[in-house]
Amino acid sequence: MQLHRNDATTQRERHGMHENEIAEGIVEGAFRVHRWFGPGLLENAYEACLAYELIDMGLKVEQQVPLPLVYREVRLDAGYRLDLWVERKVIVEVKAVDELHPVHTAQVLTYLKLTGNTLGLVINFHNALLKNGIRRIVNNLVE
Repeated sequence: MQLHRNDATTQRERHGMHENEIAEGIVEGAFRVHRWFGPGLLENAYEACLAYELIDMGLKVEQQVPLPLVYREVRLDAGYRLDLWVERKVIVEVKAVDELHPVHTAQVLTYLKLTGNTLGLVINFHNALLKNGIRRIVNNLVE
């Protein structure tokens, strides 16, 4: 599902946004959501609230984007879905778990490779201090 504001000025402003600027907005939005609810909600609730915050900032947000896997020139539906894809530049994986594990980082790295993006964020809203639940993932591989 794709969500965005159709404000022409906002579209012009965000057209040239760098991944780091987008990521700053995402983190700001995550803090707003976490301040409002704290830990305890399900991932899909945090995802919906974060998407709302980002749209309110004028960012283009796509939710639950299917991500096919291409193997030997065949597109396969392997069940991959991006929680949030912001401006098609930054991938956000939303979590509400006791602790982040290396598999969460690996998941986002896979998404980055499949999309060709370089920056992803894992945001675990289950932390008492949200800053401890944010992981920045960078894929520097150029193919």
